[in-house]
Amino acid sequence: MNRVLKVPVMLHRAFSSSARQLRNKVPEAQKLFQEDNGLPVHIKGGTSDVLLYRATMTLTIAGTCYSLYWLLVASMPQRKP
Repeated sequence: MNRVLKVPVMLHRAFSSSARQLRNKVPEAQKLFQEDNGLPVHIKGGTSDVLLYRATMTLTIAGTCYSLYWLLVASMPQRKP
């Protein structure tokens, strides 16, 4: 029972202000995305952003084609043997 009563104290200590402080990376990202280098925003992040963009476009186009194919199949009358 004594351990159960100590849980809130231990949680407070684990998340207190004495924990490691994280560095603010927002100003660096703002500089990167606001510079005028002629690239669209979705590519300015580097290689990982380009790969993510291309994968998203590929999946979107493939999914659209797949949906249209099955709409076409569903719209055809069924053959009777």
